[in-house]
Amino acid sequence: MNASPEHNHNGRIAIVGGVRTPFAKAFTDLSDLNASDLAKLVTQELIQRLGLEPEVIDEVVWGTVLPTMSNLNIGREVPIALGLSRVPGYTLGQQCASGIQSITSAAEHIQTGHGRAIIAGGSESMSNTPVVYKKRLLMALQRLQKARSWGRRLKGLRQVHLGDFLPTPPGIEEPSTGLSMGQHTELMAQINGISRKEQDAYTLTSHQRAAAARAAGRINGDLTPVSLPPKHNHYFSEDNIIRGDSSLEQLGQLRPVFDRKHGSLTAGNSSALTDGASVVMVMSETRAKELGLEAWGYIKSYAYVAIPPRPQLLLGPAYSTPLALDRAGLTFADLDLFEIHEAFAAQVLSVTQKLESDSFAKEELGRSQAVGKVDWDTLNVNGGSLAYGHPFAATGGRMVINLLQELRRRDKQLGLLTICTANAMGVSMVLERA
Repeated sequence: MNASPEHNHNGRIAIVGGVRTPFAKAFTDLSDLNASDLAKLVTQELIQRLGLEPEVIDEVVWGTVLPTMSNLNIGREVPIALGLSRVPGYTLGQQCASGIQSITSAAEHIQTGHGRAIIAGGSESMSNTPVVYKKRLLMALQRLQKARSWGRRLKGLRQVHLGDFLPTPPGIEEPSTGLSMGQHTELMAQINGISRKEQDAYTLTSHQRAAAARAAGRINGDLTPVSLPPKHNHYFSEDNIIRGDSSLEQLGQLRPVFDRKHGSLTAGNSSALTDGASVVMVMSETRAKELGLEAWGYIKSYAYVAIPPRPQLLLGPAYSTPLALDRAGLTFADLDLFEIHEAFAAQVLSVTQKLESDSFAKEELGRSQAVGKVDWDTLNVNGGSLAYGHPFAATGGRMVINLLQELRRRDKQLGLLTICTANAMGVSMVLERA
């Protein structure tokens, strides 16, 4: 269901609360916690903040992109760990849109009458991604386990080469193209004429806005401190990637990483590998009122799209945004705030360029004029993924929480968020403040 979820027999679909961990660069503060640990932590905090009784929760829907073999269904592990053994749960993956997919899946279950209060979240631990070894080593280990004599065991070990013990990192290439997202974004920057200077300037703005938001306390209330193992005598309480003191000079000194000779994408203007989790409570409007819970806002519409991987893999939001607006009965000019996921600065600048383009609208969308003019003062006002980091499945929840809270702070009504994903997809969602 990609239609508007605004009206059903239970009323509108409400977001009644949300919380996230501080986000940490991979292999730093949160490296000793896996995606399931992080999921349990934020879910427990959400339940406590809302004062929910176990019987109120109908289901848990969880997103994760890189599950480990020991945590294949985090959506069910969470309620069991929290003493909610009668609450069903499942885990899904839709690349960087996994967090939003968990929320819209919850909305669909509520709209169709299969639940009234569903926990939806996402978590990722890039510090604990599955390690894969070469097939020859795995086969040798299997033979070694089955061997009944030392002679057979030694024979099996002789068939293993020293290089077989080197792990194979998780694949980052698009299966359909053989190129990484960074390489694809390099192509987008070239096609759309996005310069290195523009990318670095946008990146600096993201960090400065995130630092200002943190200093002003605008994001602090959405975080829950994480007690760090093994002694649990230290808390991780702030996002650790934000660099408010960065400068264009510093960003300009970084070398390109995806095309070392001619590229413009660096570690600075690309989002970092990140650990973290986020979660929201999705309820029918009537259920929230029954429980005396104040809604933060409502899901007005959303749209998922898929596009050809070439030539512009991460341009999906330029296609999903007008569709989501149509389903909400709105235009771009009706929106007060915008959140665009910052996988790469060049990707954000490419998407906004297309949203403002009459020729793109006519040739690609079949529309007579551009989707709308971007007001940079209302886009990612508290910074984005370039500053906070991007724990794949947790980013969607962070954006929903931030957008609804900022609409409330500014006394504004409507906001749009968009996320591009690997495999050439995109999602856009319209949210309305309660």
